[in-house]
Amino acid sequence: MTITSAPPAAPHHILPTRLALLPQGTGLHRIDGAWWPRTRHLADELPPLLDALAPRWGRITRVTVDNTMWRTGPHRLVLGRRVIHISRSIGMGHHHSVCLLTLGTGRCDLLVIAPDTPPDQAEHTLTAASRVDGGTGAQPRPAGYGPHPLPT
Repeated sequence: MTITSAPPAAPHHILPTRLALLPQGTGLHRIDGAWWPRTRHLADELPPLLDALAPRWGRITRVTVDNTMWRTGPHRLVLGRRVIHISRSIGMGHHHSVCLLTLGTGRCDLLVIAPDTPPDQAEHTLTAASRVDGGTGAQPRPAGYGPHPLPT
């Protein structure tokens, strides 16, 4: 088992996280938004994503990614006193997605745009994923898919 402690902010962490989310209060969706990481190194990319999602999703404790998108990396990431468990899957449903879980809030599913995607295409996908009126995220979750709110 590999454990990685995230180093202090690397130079690319100074840049804003390329993230677009559906507006809050729009109901449950298959995809809650899109994320465009700068590299395929999950241990480098995850800390700024978690920071960007914290105001809305709280303390994320578990992340599931599809192995085909990311280079080999840790199964746990230590951020200060916080431990993030990382599950890797082959064919978890969509090769370009990430599922983030937080206790008490539920889950956030993001479409992951490959780092080498041309900027115009990536920007279009980010915009579409954050639109309620027909964008990528506007498809309601089917029954039994695993709604965001966790049972209390």
